[in-house]
Amino acid sequence: MAQQNQTCHYNESMGFFYNNSGATDTWDKTQLILVRVVGSIFCCFILVSNSMVVAAVITNKRFHYPFYYLLSNLAASDFLAGIAYVYLMFNTGESSRTLTVKEYFIRQGVLDVSLSASLANLLVIALERYISVMNWKVHSNLTKRRVTLLIVLVWAISIFMGAVPSLGWNCICNISDCSRLAPIFSRSYLIFWSVSNLVVFLVMVVIYTRIYTYVKRKTAMLTPHTSGSINRKRTPIKLIKTVMVVLGAFVICWTPGLVVLLLDGLCTSCNVMKTKRWLLLLAVLNSVMNPCIYSYKDEEMWTTFKNLMRCIGNGTRRQRSTKANARALSSGQDTGNSQPPSEETKTDNQGILKT
Repeated sequence: MAQQNQTCHYNESMGFFYNNSGATDTWDKTQLILVRVVGSIFCCFILVSNSMVVAAVITNKRFHYPFYYLLSNLAASDFLAGIAYVYLMFNTGESSRTLTVKEYFIRQGVLDVSLSASLANLLVIALERYISVMNWKVHSNLTKRRVTLLIVLVWAISIFMGAVPSLGWNCICNISDCSRLAPIFSRSYLIFWSVSNLVVFLVMVVIYTRIYTYVKRKTAMLTPHTSGSINRKRTPIKLIKTVMVVLGAFVICWTPGLVVLLLDGLCTSCNVMKTKRWLLLLAVLNSVMNPCIYSYKDEEMWTTFKNLMRCIGNGTRRQRSTKANARALSSGQDTGNSQPPSEETKTDNQGILKT
């Protein structure tokens, strides 16, 4: 039996691993259609809105600061998540059983990279906010070079984390260690993945708790020495609130899924498959919420969004006008062959009539 378990099964389809783990990923047809329709609408919004966030940071010079560069990188990770969700939704249920091992690694790898990138971005943003708040500045003194290095580091770590299962930490050669939620992932890997992410959540909560207490104390110290209230737009408070809402949404949407992954790794008798589809939609909802939070909490971001939409609308109208003018010009050229009679022709005709 031990020898059989050590046999590698790289050439098997995912149906083999689902049967081995005892996982039933069957979907009711109505549920599957509903999830795909709702999920597709969400994913379209994710792709468009997060593209607008990146475009807003690029086009508006008021956003050319470390915080907004990191925020646009978070939007880029949400954009990747939107692509991953589309691929996942249309390769789930019975379709997941027909996937090859390589296709399954790609499906889960892209999703894991996007989650790791989102989490790493939030951690880097938390550290950037901590530096700025400790110096009581709206923006930190991080140079563009350092911000670029941080962004590169975020994606390097995220790609590595997403590739870990395909690099060897899987159960393809030890099927007795396979999980049910991800039938070719080892239970030990799921424990590592969920615990490490929950620890990062805890670290960020500690950082923002420290920031919040410092800001409260600093504000209490400054208030007696200022005439009127402190201008919050010129302090780090406003940006901190935006990030704390984003972090709160991330924790609420992802913690249930991480807990279920942890249960799948620790408990062999727990029924975790029933919650899988709804946790997927909850994760999709997080990427939908982030652009809404940016635009709601940041008036400048919302104004830039409106300007971008106005530019797109004006560009579309110009394109339609150009096409209409081109059609009118071409029709004029077509009818130009039947030109009106020249003056010489008119004179000749009048002479003939006189004679």
